[in-house]
Amino acid sequence: QVQLVESGGGLVQPGGSLRLSCSASESIFSFNSMGWYRQAPGKERELVATITTGGITNYANSVKGRFAISRDTAKNTVYLQMNSLKPEDTAVYYCNARKQVVGSHSYVVDYWGEGTLVTVSS
Repeated sequence: QVQLVESGGGLVQPGGSLRLSCSASESIFSFNSMGWYRQAPGKERELVATITTGGITNYANSVKGRFAISRDTAKNTVYLQMNSLKPEDTAVYYCNARKQVVGSHSYVVDYWGEGTLVTVSS
């Protein structure tokens, strides 16, 4: 069973920075992509950033230019560097790993971490 363990959340003032980490229990190359999603109180979970096996990154418009996703393949870890944080970035951040199973019936398997809370407040 795949395990994803997040760390790095906490309380930060507006304009500050945090770095989230997500450690996977197996090689990150076993996944088609990994990424970060977030869920604010009363809102649906939304994509923040993803990175594919090939290193292609994708960001939500709301975080472009402020957040950066990266990975350390030797440590099976994905990071989310968050700069210029705003109160609206407050949410529980979840690590995601996705596998596409190709066969007669192809399907996608999503794995999730338990989440780490990021609070941006003065």
